[in-house]
Amino acid sequence: MYPEGDDRPHAVVIGSGFGGLAAAIRLGARGYRVTVLERRDQPGGRAYVYRQDGFTFDGGPTVITAPFLLEELWELCGKTMSDTIDMREVTPFYRIRFHDGKVFDYQGDPDVMREEIRKFNPDDVEGYERFLNMSQEIFETGFEKLAHVPFGKVLDMLKIAPAMVRLQSYRTVYSLVAKYIKDERLRQVFSFHPLLVGGNPFKTTSIYTLIAFLERKWGVHFPMGGTGVLVRGLVDLIEGQGNEVQLNTEVEEILVEQGRAAGVRLKGGQEVRADLVVSNADSAYLYKHLLPARYRKRWTDRKVDRARYSMSLFVWYFGTKRKYEDVAHHTILLGPRYKGLLDDIFEKKVLADDFSLYLHRPTATDPSLAPEGCEAFYVLSPVPHLDSGVDWEVERERYRKKIETYLSETVMPELGDNIVSSHVLDPIGFRDELLSVKGAAFGVEPVLTQSAYFRPHNKSEEIDRLFIVGAGTHPGAGVPGVLSSAKVLEQVLPEVEEILRERGQARVQAG
Repeated sequence: MYPEGDDRPHAVVIGSGFGGLAAAIRLGARGYRVTVLERRDQPGGRAYVYRQDGFTFDGGPTVITAPFLLEELWELCGKTMSDTIDMREVTPFYRIRFHDGKVFDYQGDPDVMREEIRKFNPDDVEGYERFLNMSQEIFETGFEKLAHVPFGKVLDMLKIAPAMVRLQSYRTVYSLVAKYIKDERLRQVFSFHPLLVGGNPFKTTSIYTLIAFLERKWGVHFPMGGTGVLVRGLVDLIEGQGNEVQLNTEVEEILVEQGRAAGVRLKGGQEVRADLVVSNADSAYLYKHLLPARYRKRWTDRKVDRARYSMSLFVWYFGTKRKYEDVAHHTILLGPRYKGLLDDIFEKKVLADDFSLYLHRPTATDPSLAPEGCEAFYVLSPVPHLDSGVDWEVERERYRKKIETYLSETVMPELGDNIVSSHVLDPIGFRDELLSVKGAAFGVEPVLTQSAYFRPHNKSEEIDRLFIVGAGTHPGAGVPGVLSSAKVLEQVLPEVEEILRERGQARVQAG
């Protein structure tokens, strides 16, 4: 509870994913009293933590890049992140295994990268260098200049149009990679990154090739204790500001008065009044279910339904009673098809017989996440969202078993005999537990026509004093993206003094 006499302007944050927690800290640093409302029994959103059978399974984001965005949040509170968070760089960044068993270790060391490329096609070494230079150019504009600014007006888009044309943002990620790299396997290596943020490399704007340079610049990291430790650290910062995170508290509707967000109504009818509302809910869910239709002129139900959404994910968390020392922290297992499989997932929306997988072995870096002699894993498979019509109640165990068999035959021998803990999250879970429209794991798909100005805006277009953070707004999904969305708020939030002035004027008029 807040101390009596706390008259700071009140901000309500809906949801406690990384975007919501970062927004709460930035609001607190600006002088707001903040209440974060989380419907689940833990904070974290997609970074939920599953604990069972002595294992700790990070539910969501496990690839931490651009750690300075997290460090900034500690600094806003007068603290140093490294005093409480032990962040370790992971090497290789990713081990990529092709269907024929050949392996590419993707890492930050330039000399090692050249050697890895040379193993597949010596002629592509020079092309890779040129690609990385292009990635740096895109990074310097797309990330350093544009990721932390709002796109609230068409003019904002027109201003950057020449730069976007020069940087070939009209190309897709795969098309830009293919311009520089000829070997098909290497094209897959350098174009898979959009899948980490919900995009199809053959449809996602080439702006996302900036990830290659971003990773080279800052590396890929993992916090000891898992990403749940980061969530706990952020909650501690919020509470240290004199603010609070309420769990098991579901928002049912955003209250609107005189064209402004005035607070929220909770499930059960209780109202929480506020001077402004920040939503970290899935942006499509926000507009379809939390803001009544009478207040929506742009994001109508029809527009929300017709938007393009990311794929979903089938995620299997499992613990083993033996160790698999040969498995890297991050492993990507590419199936026999690349474009064909992605067409099935994103365009045809069918559950294919083959798959590509991301296998996470956090105990490679932090053995404490599993009991002695055991290992914790999760493996995820991109699958179509719920428009596919797949009956996951029927398919769930069959699909899990199929993945288990594949892993056993490739990188984890005798896996079936060694599983001692198991938990599954499928597209139904993304819809029902994480409230993602269509069960889309990353919200609105990051195609060019749904980027920057064309995404739901950080400052809502529908009503005043409603703001959006998270994967469904600018700049997009991924940990750097959602943290940057909270940073964008710095430029669109009203100053505390402005709200206090309004309060004073209201008192005068009422008196």
